[in-house]
Amino acid sequence: MADDSSSFFLLDERIRRFIWAEGWESLRDAQEAAIPLIVQADRDVIIAAATASGKTEAAFLPALTHLLHTDPPGLITYISPLKALINDQFGRLDRLCENLDVPVWPWHGDISSSTKTRFLAKRQGVLLITPESLEALLCTRGTAVGSAFERLAFFVVDELHAFMGSERGKQLQALLHRIEHAIGRQVPRIGLSATLGDMGLAAEFLRPGRGADVAQVVSTSSGGGLKVLVKGYEEALVLRAAPTANPNEPDTRDDPAPPDTGEPTTFATPAAISVHLFNSLRGTNNLVFPNSRREVERYSHLLRKHCEQHQVPNEFWPHHGNLSKELRAETEAALKQNEHPATAICTNTLELGIDIGAVKSVAQIGPPPSVASLRQRLGRSGRRKGEPAILRGYCVENELGGKSSLADELRLDTAKMTAMILLLLEGWFEPPRAHGAHLSTLVQQVLSHVAQCGGATIGHVYSMYCEPDSPFTGLTKDDFISLVRHLGLKDLLMQDSSGVLLHGRVGERFVNHYTFYAAFAADEEFRIVCGGKTLGTLPVSQMLSIGQRILFAGKTWRVEDIDDQRKTILVVRSKGGVPPLFAGGIGRTHTRVHQRMRQLLESMEIPPFLDKTALRFLTEGRASYAARDLARSFLVDQGREVVLLTWLGDAANEALACLLQRCGLAVSPAGPGIEIQKGQSTTESIVDALIDACQDEPPPLDLLLADVKNLQREKWDWALPDALLRAAYASQYLDMEEALAWARTCTR
Repeated sequence: MADDSSSFFLLDERIRRFIWAEGWESLRDAQEAAIPLIVQADRDVIIAAATASGKTEAAFLPALTHLLHTDPPGLITYISPLKALINDQFGRLDRLCENLDVPVWPWHGDISSSTKTRFLAKRQGVLLITPESLEALLCTRGTAVGSAFERLAFFVVDELHAFMGSERGKQLQALLHRIEHAIGRQVPRIGLSATLGDMGLAAEFLRPGRGADVAQVVSTSSGGGLKVLVKGYEEALVLRAAPTANPNEPDTRDDPAPPDTGEPTTFATPAAISVHLFNSLRGTNNLVFPNSRREVERYSHLLRKHCEQHQVPNEFWPHHGNLSKELRAETEAALKQNEHPATAICTNTLELGIDIGAVKSVAQIGPPPSVASLRQRLGRSGRRKGEPAILRGYCVENELGGKSSLADELRLDTAKMTAMILLLLEGWFEPPRAHGAHLSTLVQQVLSHVAQCGGATIGHVYSMYCEPDSPFTGLTKDDFISLVRHLGLKDLLMQDSSGVLLHGRVGERFVNHYTFYAAFAADEEFRIVCGGKTLGTLPVSQMLSIGQRILFAGKTWRVEDIDDQRKTILVVRSKGGVPPLFAGGIGRTHTRVHQRMRQLLESMEIPPFLDKTALRFLTEGRASYAARDLARSFLVDQGREVVLLTWLGDAANEALACLLQRCGLAVSPAGPGIEIQKGQSTTESIVDALIDACQDEPPPLDLLLADVKNLQREKWDWALPDALLRAAYASQYLDMEEALAWARTCTR
């Protein structure tokens, strides 16, 4: 260890000996910067550094030093979004802490009750816990929470970006606030992340109302470079006829052919991609990210078939949230062991920092959910010293001909993936959504607080959660009273004669079930149903309305009804016309991504990572863009429909769609724009409606969202009064300011 490392000598001597024994040559730059900020335990700190850059040690080495110099010994509470990450961290910390005589306590659903009892008896060392287990502890231990955490010295929040802008993140804020309230003091918070698009927003999330006081450590170290290849694949216009099959069952035949409606009408392209994956990845450890659980199963099946055909041991393993924990553990174990190569075909379940060993490369099939997600995934590759990270992208476009959709003509999938990679290389990724009300989680926290305290007055609960610097600051007293009354109508709460809130009959049943502790809803896709037959499932991250056209299984459908409770979309075939842009989605797209796509289509820029086919796609998209004069025109007349190409993000497009719906138009957001069905309207009258919509003040939310059917996105949205449900939805999914600014600019 270098003698000029002043931070090294701030650490406890036993920790310094451990570092020497481990053969460290020096501290990483994030560790050098973080140690003096953390060791005194007098401030909040965020550490932003690349994956495998020593963030965990940057937090724990100084935090443990502080603990070792405290009498009586204190407690560090480490909060992780994943049980698997807790298990990994236990393995990493236990060896160090054993030398320090500091106990490490993993706490989640798979940990024995005897271990938890021993922790509550000692209440010192390092507690590794998920938000859900922390919620359960507060709910079930009640007034003992103060004594359990009385010697708490630090909160360490890992994968901070995974919490921000979500119901689970709001739950985390509330849990930290409740513990600090129970022990009567603030506790230093340390946030760790590799993907933070805006450090100021991250700081404000870590300490609501006081983000300016949070110290920031941003690592400047870089890895061994990046290699990128994007391959294009074209789906033939003339497809094979499909035999009858159950669309809900995976096809396990050697030469799988698709059913008539529930799946895309050919397997040719996935088969071709699987050949390239097999030839490129075999013999090394890798991660492959298709964009759905269904595609994970498909590619796992195809790649295993290649192993069988080549008479080699299987190297390809599936990993997604619907698999049992035993099957997921098999995949993780295959990646960790060093004797045989293994590749995981996965959803975002392997996006976070589970220790899966060294990964040679990452493959992305189709555009990723976001640039931030792509950055996080790519951080798993290139961890060995001197090795670059490797990204292989696969773009699939339909052959042009017949009534091609506007998305096909502009080659939007290729443009989107290319734009996202360029933004990644330019150092940009999405800032977190920081302004969501997350009132679904407020319902959960009110019920949980009543359980913890054995009852509470309305005034106490309001001051606890809605006063300045609290998790739900901004909710008025009148709105809170309206919420509590509605929870009473739902029999979730009741009030005794003295005015104390207690659980109602329904509330008691919910709170006493283990599923209560999770703030987030299960990741459910909508079922697409036609004539009583389920065609398949579709992830939906945009607003839906009756009469809207959607693209599913290569065909156009019209939405007849939407059942939020059962997550069902009833459709009928919509014959004729050009296919719509809307085809579901796996994430919400930021305006910067759509604008970078437009910039790419308008320029002559030749990204060096595109193969011959992908470059042809981009060239064709540019030709269509120029032929339609889209550099000057935002309106595309397709006969029965008009598309307004705004090149805004989903939140602004949804707001614009809501405004035009109030003018009597059938409108739906679709990719980089919105689609409007003409009906009795003309192109000119649609433009007039756009002008009228941006001149007036936006209507109240009860009118603006009157025709939107899928407002219930989160776990407890069903328990919100209508006005608060609309407010919660608008706060997270609509950007009215950006929508109006665009409309006013383009209609001048």
